[in-house]
Amino acid sequence: MSQPTTIELDAVILGGGIAGLWTLSELTRRGMAGVLIEARALGQGQTLWSQGIIHGGLKYSLSGLLTGSARAIREMPEVWRACLAGEREPDLSGAPVRAPHCHLWQTTDLRSRAGMIGARIGLRVAPVPLAPEERPTVLRDCPGVVARLDEQVIDPGAVLSALARPLSDRIILAPPDAVRFERDPLVVAVPGARFAPRRVILCAGRASADLRRAAGLAGDAMQVRPLRMVMLRAPAARLPELNAHCVDGNRTRVTITSVIDAGARRIWQIGGEIAERGAAIDPPALLSAARAELLAVLPSVDLSPCEWSWYQADRAERATPGAKRPEDIGVIEEGPFLTAWPTKLALAPRLAERLADLCGSPQAGPWTALPAGLHHPAVALPPWDEPREWTPDSAVAPG
Repeated sequence: MSQPTTIELDAVILGGGIAGLWTLSELTRRGMAGVLIEARALGQGQTLWSQGIIHGGLKYSLSGLLTGSARAIREMPEVWRACLAGEREPDLSGAPVRAPHCHLWQTTDLRSRAGMIGARIGLRVAPVPLAPEERPTVLRDCPGVVARLDEQVIDPGAVLSALARPLSDRIILAPPDAVRFERDPLVVAVPGARFAPRRVILCAGRASADLRRAAGLAGDAMQVRPLRMVMLRAPAARLPELNAHCVDGNRTRVTITSVIDAGARRIWQIGGEIAERGAAIDPPALLSAARAELLAVLPSVDLSPCEWSWYQADRAERATPGAKRPEDIGVIEEGPFLTAWPTKLALAPRLAERLADLCGSPQAGPWTALPAGLHHPAVALPPWDEPREWTPDSAVAPG
């Protein structure tokens, strides 16, 4: 059987999360011919595990210092806001925004008050203290400051759909073990298609490690930091909507985001310090610890109608000394190969621009339609709509 014709491209992107799709969009706008290959479903993994907050740097500046992380991310809310409003490319106006802003509340600890003040240093998005009557109902009784933070909360799946829709003819599905790399000349082959790109961009999250090995690249470029996210669900009328950070000194005790699931129940995604600590303890202990933490910071919330679950949400990042969280996007250039990590969902536009700059000017010529018969991936389900075990609150509560 003869091989398919080899198609010349400016870039092949492996990985269909927020980084890969935003990069494909950026390359296409610059006139480049690119194809994205996804192994399972768009966003499956880190993008759909995300809480969807477009951070502006506050959580990285609670010490009162403008850290490298805060500098890198502080422009991002304005970029995303313009895209979501259809005022800037890529046009994401078809993706609904879950919440136009978040809230910030503090514990009674004196250090927490200091953190709230320090967080204002040098940020484009700073906390705006609210009068008691302006607060969300669930935060009305919280002591101390409650503030509005103009960090939008997006629906990651809807954003992926908006990015993929105009590029659907350039996005294909191929299992990871079906992707082959050839050298001299460089070819990326999948069943039914062969591509000769100037650049190969690996942005497949944790799967980038396997792709790097398959391409003959060094295996020590990436780190994985563990995280276990907690979820709470209840009938929407029994669990209030909340998108907020609880701050204690220079740490984020919990970050809660809300969404309605496929069964019309409200879901709370619970991240922050509890999710980072939760990576080191077993799931039953994690749920108990999360319940205790919620009651400590939101004592008025009735958890009795709720059910609990969790999911593993490990973060693949560029390797750093001591495996610390990177302060910015990560890109490694090795010949024609670019391996990329956005570090945070909000930094995807910054990463896409950097990758497009490294790809240079278009050279592959006009776009060539892909062979017939190739498959195209759907957008993945969010973790709360996947089949999983949910534990009633009565089984999580002590005694």
